[in-house]
Amino acid sequence: MNRMSAIIEREMRKFFRSPTLMIMSLMMPLLQLVIMGNAFGGKIVGAKVAVIDYDHGPEAVRLREAFNAIAVNIKTFKTIDYKDEVQAREDVRTGRIDAAVVIPAQYSRRVYSQDAPELGLVVDNSDQFMSGSLEAEMQSLVAALTSPVIQPRLANSIALEIVELYPYVNYMKFLLPLTISLAMYISVMIGGGMLYIDDKARGVHEGYLVTPITKFELVFGMNIAGSMKAVLAGICITVIGSLMAGLGVIFHPLALAELLCLIVASSIAFNGMMFLLMVRVDDPLVPRAMFGVLNTLLLYPSGGMYPIAAFPRWLQAISVIDPFTYCVHGFKAVLLKDGGFVAIQYDLLFLFVFGFGTLLIATPLFKRTL
Repeated sequence: MNRMSAIIEREMRKFFRSPTLMIMSLMMPLLQLVIMGNAFGGKIVGAKVAVIDYDHGPEAVRLREAFNAIAVNIKTFKTIDYKDEVQAREDVRTGRIDAAVVIPAQYSRRVYSQDAPELGLVVDNSDQFMSGSLEAEMQSLVAALTSPVIQPRLANSIALEIVELYPYVNYMKFLLPLTISLAMYISVMIGGGMLYIDDKARGVHEGYLVTPITKFELVFGMNIAGSMKAVLAGICITVIGSLMAGLGVIFHPLALAELLCLIVASSIAFNGMMFLLMVRVDDPLVPRAMFGVLNTLLLYPSGGMYPIAAFPRWLQAISVIDPFTYCVHGFKAVLLKDGGFVAIQYDLLFLFVFGFGTLLIATPLFKRTL
């Protein structure tokens, strides 16, 4: 153990003496959480919608009041009065406004006479996300205005009551489990894989050849140090990311214990996988080329950004053996769902078995000779 602890001490000293390396390994996941969490939040706010009112009747006033209620409450869009429909269409086309609602003449009369009243909505469908959000909001508004004040005794349509199990989960909260996983992976990639190859290229490992350190002690010493770096990164991002996303789960002792178990298990799994991939590599350029492929191959099939059910069969097969899948699932179960230990027990089992299994495979592949 003394010989193994010497390896661990050397790796950790080297890591802490490079503050830039530590900061950069944490900055990328945090930037991804902040930028992507806000850019792809799934909620439009402050869109500009022109209103061309040719009716000026009571139903048009009622419609404009509904628009104002949306602007004040959920703030999806705000309205701007236009006199000319042609000018409004041109401004939508050039991007000055996002949409235009046309209230035709005789609209109120047709509403009262139940003569198929119609509204016009002009959208720029080159931006599918913006146009889809505005169309959905307008459809919901029209449905609310169409429903009768006094409901009939016998329902003439089927109603769907949606029950949401959890409070509203914005995209930043949804992205946090993937961000924590990515932080640990980057820490292993930089503080484990790249440094390991650089040490081999600089001849640092040659000094180990004249010591009585066994292959097992050398491999597990380096991997314990790599896992400790990933654990520190995981703890930092979990605390900082939870505070940024507005999650108070980190203040619950039981949830903290579950998160710590997940962080340790994920760190071991990522470090074992990286060491197995790098154990026979000598060229320092190989890992730099390999990491881009690994990021794409492991990150996206994990279900951290898109559901696994949306992937083709071959990507679903990759997700079954991808440690990112179980890491992301475990963090979601604790951070977003408060699922408890029962929800993460199989994730922990896979991550520990995967981590120690890859280390056991990599140990006999490790060369003590030059």
